[in-house]
Amino acid sequence: MKTNTIAAIATAMSSSGIGIVRISGEEAFPIIDKIFKTKGKKDKKLSGEPSHTIHYGYICDGDEVIDEVLVMMMKGPKSYTAEDTIEIDCHGGVLVTKKILETVLKYGARPAEPGEFTKRAFLNGRLDLSQAEAVIDVIHAKNDYALKSSVSQLEGAVSKRIRGMREKIIYEIAFLESALDDPEHISLEGYSEKLSEVIGPLKEELESLIKSADNGRVLSEGIETVILGKPNAGKSSLLNVLVGEERAIVTDIAGTTRDTLKEQIRLEDLSLHVVDTAGIRNTGDVVEKIGVEKARSAAKEADLIIYVVDGSCPLDENDKEIIEFIKDRKAVVLLNKTDLEAVVKEEELRSKTGHKVISISARERVGIEALEHEIKSMFYQGEIDFNDQVYITNVRHKNALSEALKSLFMVEQSIENEMPEDFYSIDLMDAYEGLGTILGESVEEDLVNEIFSKFCMGK
Repeated sequence: MKTNTIAAIATAMSSSGIGIVRISGEEAFPIIDKIFKTKGKKDKKLSGEPSHTIHYGYICDGDEVIDEVLVMMMKGPKSYTAEDTIEIDCHGGVLVTKKILETVLKYGARPAEPGEFTKRAFLNGRLDLSQAEAVIDVIHAKNDYALKSSVSQLEGAVSKRIRGMREKIIYEIAFLESALDDPEHISLEGYSEKLSEVIGPLKEELESLIKSADNGRVLSEGIETVILGKPNAGKSSLLNVLVGEERAIVTDIAGTTRDTLKEQIRLEDLSLHVVDTAGIRNTGDVVEKIGVEKARSAAKEADLIIYVVDGSCPLDENDKEIIEFIKDRKAVVLLNKTDLEAVVKEEELRSKTGHKVISISARERVGIEALEHEIKSMFYQGEIDFNDQVYITNVRHKNALSEALKSLFMVEQSIENEMPEDFYSIDLMDAYEGLGTILGESVEEDLVNEIFSKFCMGK
């Protein structure tokens, strides 16, 4: 018979100061009673102890002592999964942690699936689906902004906004249904105008949340950044400065970089996925030509282009090609090699590119801080306050919001076309249910399984 009590190692499998084995389910306390012994009190049963207490002792398999541990016990529903939960804090060796898990499984638990603890928290009503998804975002956060956004969503920032909109929509649905069922006592005269006044602000709120998804993607995933410039402009030197180590080969020979080189770096609170590219120029070298085409392709997909100009050399046809390409793109222009005699001026570059120009010396590490501040201001205007602002960082959420917005547009269209009121109710219900999928209401089991399958083991 398959037990409903699950167990898994909740910490990384490596040598560390501590390891944690987590147990959740109706058999959690009977299992720990069989394998936990306290020093000098071998008959002590943790199932009889108060919830949310920690106990010192040993995990044993019969007469064999496996490790000295601390056991934290939490009785449901006041636990992460809303079930009886045990956490065994042991020494962090790989072998000892695995042996404790094997012992727990031997005495009645089964191995947890990836994300099953959080899945149970969702199924037991401890978290809604948007909060559960925020858990994995917290784990995968790559910068301070991503972490703050994820914690904000875990605390219910998205849920609160969605629930507020759904309350307004369901009120109108209930009123319509009541009026259609009892027209003698509930009049719909003038209701179309009243409904329009409700729909307008709801549409604006949805549009604002959908618009935030662009910033939300940058928050969670980072800024896709491509460094462009003609050969020997200092692109690889810049990458090395940003990364903080010699990752790209730097020589005085033009065309040294022949392929794209990708690095993830952190600037203040932002993450950048930076691609160093081959210098843009017309060349007969077959290999270099492939590198140039890769550079152009990468630039087309980028969120940000950093155009590096060699200030000691006149602008040429290769520079003109890049300038034309970045005219309608998010870009920052770096006038490099300010440690040498300048041939190109900031004013000239600014007038030709239409973009902010920053003078730097990659070799001397001058101007890098100004670049960091400029990138931050380009993507985020002012300080980001996660207490008041909600950023949509999940594609599934964005799609659900877009579908709800379409339904509200349909309601407006029905009002304009003077359609019967039951048409309003149909589209309002579509919007209500669409928003509900963000919280996990009326979602199919396959989608739930797919979401939690992306979690790490033990979470």
